[in-house]
Amino acid sequence: QVQPGESGGGLVQAGGSLRLSCSASGRTFSRYGVGWFRQAPGKDREFVGAINRSGSSTYYTDSVRGRFTISRENAKNTLYLQMNSLKPEDTAVYYCAAAAVLGRNRVLTSANAYTYWGQGTQVTVSS
Repeated sequence: QVQPGESGGGLVQAGGSLRLSCSASGRTFSRYGVGWFRQAPGKDREFVGAINRSGSSTYYTDSVRGRFTISRENAKNTLYLQMNSLKPEDTAVYYCAAAAVLGRNRVLTSANAYTYWGQGTQVTVSS
């Protein structure tokens, strides 16, 4: 079992960068697929990107591909989301999520696949 917790959110101007971190409790972080989701005011939660257990495979939603990068450090039980070229439409509460997976190459893209969720961190991009 893991308990994710996000940090690193804040206010940034359009075109700027932020790096979110997600630290997870527990000793078996490497057994979990992890991902990032976001929810803007008045909108449903949406998938941002995800990474497999080893960190060798990632997948992103089209709107962030090429601007956002997901990585993980299993030794530190930490997941990252590097966000570059930020746009006002990236404004949202960002959540990290984790789920135990058997396959090392699996990248989980559906919110329904995740068991553990953080509390979220606010990212606001001003124009």
